[in-house]
Amino acid sequence: MGRGRAKAKQTKVARELKYFSPNTDLSALERELHGGSYKQPERVSDDLDETDDYDDYGKWTSSQA
Repeated sequence: MGRGRAKAKQTKVARELKYFSPNTDLSALERELHGGSYKQPERVSDDLDETDDYDDYGKWTSSQA
């Protein structure tokens, strides 16, 4: 199969995507944008022990030898 056929298919798909206009539920969009309360996510503690990462790496490398 040559490049011409692949390019024609890509062009067809691109054209369909460009001119496709699905029905938009504007009321659902409005509810999403003007939603009720926003809950900020919890912060992760920065008190991580850095040696844990190195210990796991050491275990992994020693088993590979």
